[in-house]
Amino acid sequence: MPIPLSIPLIIHVTLTVDAKEQETCARAHVQGRGGVSLNRQLQRSLGFYFCKVGDRGAGFGKPGCNRCAEFKPDHFQLHMKAGLSWLHAASILLLIWLQINLSLAQVPLPTPAWVPPPAASGAVGSANANRPNKQWSTLLGNLIYFYDAQRSGNLTRSNRVTWRNSSLLNDGQGSADLSGGYYDAGDYIKATFPLAWTLNSICWGVLEFGNGYQDANQTAYLDSALRWGLDWLIKAHPQPNTLYVLVGDDRRDNDYWGGDQNIPTPRPVYQVNDTNPGTDVAAATSAAFSSCALVYGNKTLSSSASVPNAMVNSTYSNVLLTHSRQLLSFAVNATAGMQLYQKAVPQIADIYASSSYYDDLALASIFLGIADSSATYLQLAKTYWDKGALSQGDIALTWDDKHSAIPVLMVEALTSSSSLSSAQDVNVWKTTAEKMLDQIVAADGPGRLTSGGLLYFDGSSDAASLNPALNSAMLLIKYANLATTDSKSKDYLTFAKLQLDYVLGSNPMNMPYVVGINPNSPQNPHSAPASGGSDIGNINTSPMQEAYVLYGAVVGGPDKNDNFWDERRDWVQTEVALDYNAPLLTLVAWKVATDGNDPFYTRLQEGAYAANRPDGTSRPCSNPDVYCPNNDPYSFSQSEQIAVGVILGLGAVAILLMGLWLTYEWQKSMKKGE
Repeated sequence: MPIPLSIPLIIHVTLTVDAKEQETCARAHVQGRGGVSLNRQLQRSLGFYFCKVGDRGAGFGKPGCNRCAEFKPDHFQLHMKAGLSWLHAASILLLIWLQINLSLAQVPLPTPAWVPPPAASGAVGSANANRPNKQWSTLLGNLIYFYDAQRSGNLTRSNRVTWRNSSLLNDGQGSADLSGGYYDAGDYIKATFPLAWTLNSICWGVLEFGNGYQDANQTAYLDSALRWGLDWLIKAHPQPNTLYVLVGDDRRDNDYWGGDQNIPTPRPVYQVNDTNPGTDVAAATSAAFSSCALVYGNKTLSSSASVPNAMVNSTYSNVLLTHSRQLLSFAVNATAGMQLYQKAVPQIADIYASSSYYDDLALASIFLGIADSSATYLQLAKTYWDKGALSQGDIALTWDDKHSAIPVLMVEALTSSSSLSSAQDVNVWKTTAEKMLDQIVAADGPGRLTSGGLLYFDGSSDAASLNPALNSAMLLIKYANLATTDSKSKDYLTFAKLQLDYVLGSNPMNMPYVVGINPNSPQNPHSAPASGGSDIGNINTSPMQEAYVLYGAVVGGPDKNDNFWDERRDWVQTEVALDYNAPLLTLVAWKVATDGNDPFYTRLQEGAYAANRPDGTSRPCSNPDVYCPNNDPYSFSQSEQIAVGVILGLGAVAILLMGLWLTYEWQKSMKKGE
């Protein structure tokens, strides 16, 4: 009879006695942790032998690796000598639990927990220009805090966001354990593709400016935020050729506006696999794993950079690399070939459709090339770059289009490692990178400056104006020290600072576009849990004031005319999202590490935005040049719908009467003709 033992958070163990074999077997599942390798000396001292997943034959010279339970990914089995007492078995499992905890443990969270200060503190300047600057450090903490507010699953006692609750603990039930992870934006779906880019972007920034997090005392929260996402991606990748890419129904999700306790269930889950592959999402997730493996493996991209010491964990790094290699292999070698993932999962097409997979393949290949010091991977990246004609693509960097990141990363790879320095011609890649970055700085197309100074790409910036500008700024600061001339380096840093200052309040609205950092920050982010409302037809006014402050959330941003109305219904301008925060984290970590002066918003006193807010109200979609589909809940309020219905009804009656009159007149004329 199985005797279940549960060790919270880390492993769940079942002990069974096999009467025929006269041995005690234990099977343990390490939730979200991947494979585990136990110390052989520990195994000998405890009197059992260890069989890794897939070992069907002998385990360290001992027979019987296939005797106990069924082999499954991310599981391991322990075979203990016959006659072991339950007390002895329990002692063994306790020691195993301790070793697993030590090898995979995350950085301890501070006590008491760090929480954001009131927005009013962001209007107070510092007394001096010492580093680390308190305001920049606070901003970095706020940006990470936003990810705490987006968490799904079982929120532990360390939860800092008091108004958030554990939610959707049964996601994936019947298919896989997909509880946990992050809600992608202002609602409650979970999407792998944008999450993968978010984690990739953050980890890529840590490889250059990790000391900024350490100086700001935010290392523990950075580690916690990354692991919350990475551990979920591990669960979403239960087999080498299987990856879950969406949890939830977007249409049903959009029809719900309310808190995290009444989210409609059950929720469908969707996967890509060997016969229905998703090349782009598999490669993007591979890049997320490998870039973050570099962080935990303490492998930076420049001699002057450093990863926070407390985060270095080679065991966790190796787990991430295992998943990364498997996913890149799956992306390239799926039986059904290579294809965009929305062909396998049409349900994602209206939310996070992908436009190409070559950029994802190239990025993943470079990150794995750095991790494995492999020139072969870098050559593969060059092949994908050429096949996808990526040099001709859009230079706006987004969660979908990542090709502009590739030359910058390739130069970093070639200049940071002696073993890779001759793998490609670094000068060719520098020319490619600088052509693109020079085009960004010149702002003469495709990106152009608004009258207020925001870099705006027609098309890419229409759905979220700040994100492409922040991503461009991130590329500029990462590459500046690698530029071929001092003047280029200076131009890149100057332009990046211009974009950063715009986002932080140096704009025609006098609005810092980060919630909770200043009295002039957005007051009405489009976020179902933060709003406190439940009336989907009147989300602007129900309630009149947002119930909770969504500290650290970067909103979509103003229109191409620099106008911002701060209305919940206008999801284009006010919605929040995981990927919106990612580049700003890197930019702020850079500032913490290098600048003692205050961010721009400390100059803005209460009322600055109110004095500049545009008249009237914004449209549901803020760009008048782009078609705005009237899909609930972003179309008309209930009263507006009634008014439109009345008008259309009267119009139909008028047309009917006109038709009857014309028919009558025609019949009269026919009679006269007779």
